[in-house]
Amino acid sequence: MATRPLVDVWQARAACRGPQAAAFFPPASSERKEEKLAREKRAKSICAACSVRRQCLEYAIRIREPHGIWGGLNEAERKQVLDRRAG
Repeated sequence: MATRPLVDVWQARAACRGPQAAAFFPPASSERKEEKLAREKRAKSICAACSVRRQCLEYAIRIREPHGIWGGLNEAERKQVLDRRAG
């Protein structure tokens, strides 16, 4: 039996898996600012209760993920974390 890569282990336990996953990324069509803020708030509330939030955030920062909510932070917030770590 093959072992799964470590990254799959935390991803399999992520609270964002399933139908609510759409809240974590912008839609293919444009969204109004109010819609974006509401979508991000919903995603962040799911992250807040997630047991692998820290692993998710570290993964997104490590690979410099340019899109979506990861570990409870959006793109701009993750960039601020990167900037603080670099500075």
